[in-house]
Amino acid sequence: MADEVILLDFWPSMFGIRCRVALAEKGVVYEYKEEDLWNKGELLLQMNPVHKKIPVLIHNGKPVCESLVIVEYVDQTWSHKAPLLPSDPYERARARFWADFIDKKFYGQGWKVLTTKGEEQEAAKKEFIHSLKLLESELGNEPFFGGKKFGFLDISFIGFYCRFYSYEMCGNFSIEAECPKLIAWGKRCMEKESVSKSLPDPQKVHGYVLELKKAKGIE
Repeated sequence: MADEVILLDFWPSMFGIRCRVALAEKGVVYEYKEEDLWNKGELLLQMNPVHKKIPVLIHNGKPVCESLVIVEYVDQTWSHKAPLLPSDPYERARARFWADFIDKKFYGQGWKVLTTKGEEQEAAKKEFIHSLKLLESELGNEPFFGGKKFGFLDISFIGFYCRFYSYEMCGNFSIEAECPKLIAWGKRCMEKESVSKSLPDPQKVHGYVLELKKAKGIE
């Protein structure tokens, strides 16, 4: 009997993108269900009663919540193909550390870059660029964060790549000028079908960002 796999998601979510890429890397066939975050569906509320957030992976009726947890679950459940987490315990711990760094820094800092002005935005930009440079130092001269192979840490950050255009437009700066290796990394990731088919168009994402700002009264 084939596995029943459902992903509850929202198309511009950088956290949902992680799950889409991981499932694509593993070649898992799944049903994609788009959620309306302003009118959350009964299934989402039932499957994630604690946080009531996407993404949620439902595997044979059992929910798995939180994007990094989902990526690890996908890696361990479909372990026959494309390992995502490093096999070495130290490298695995290091990847998890940086994935946690991404979650703690980039969403909040990025939102401030998108939605503030003046001195507040300048301070947010400075913090954001500093975090990008720290992450770029972890990449070093390797093609991917996992070294020669695309893996867990690449998946953890790739969802933010399609927001780079919005950060640059709203913040009036160039990420490539500050972190050229990260831009080269992003382009390299986009050569992978699992990534290019999972990431929305940056212009479409920017349109969504502008709509969101307008709805919240931020011009």
